[in-house]
Parts: sequence; C-alpha cells; structure tokens
Amino acid sequence: MPASSTVHPTKIIAIGNSRGIRLPQALLRRYGMADQITLEELPEGLLLRGTASAKVSLKQTFTEMAREQAAGAEDWSDLDIAAADGLDNVKW
Repeated sequence: MPASSTVHPTKIIAIGNSRGIRLPQALLRRYGMADQITLEELPEGLLLRGTASAKVSLKQTFTEMAREQAAGAEDWSDLDIAAADGLDNVKW
C-alpha cells in the first residue's frame, strides 16, 4: 500500500436484501461522490471513484454535446469571428 494512502475501517451493513458500506460525508465531498460512483474491480481489490473523475466514452460525450446543442445551451458566437479572419483565402 502506498505511503500516502489512508485506511478507513468500515463495517459492511445490511441494506434491504443487499449489503453495503457507509461512507463519511467528508470523503464523499472530497472525491466528488454524489448520487453515483464508479466501482472498478482490480486484482488488488475494489476501487471506488466519483463519477466526475470517471472516464467517459466518446459516445457519452457526443450524446451530451448533442443534448446541449438541442437545448440551445452552447454559444458558438466566437466561432463567427474566427471564421471571418480571412485564413480561408490564404494559400498554404
């Protein structure tokens, strides 16, 4: 275990027909864990990550971009200025 790690002994508790653990609120905030987390199975154990730091697929990224564009949430007005810079007419 790396020298920088901290151990937090935690009991496994019954949650309905399942089992779970309770995580301290301070840890949830520190690691961006809100309503969902990502659970990764590794050879050395389980790794919990906040979804904010989880890797997102290109499909998920493009889906979110399309949703934002459909909602009119994106502002592309700066692109108009860049498109009018005249570089289209320059011979490279």
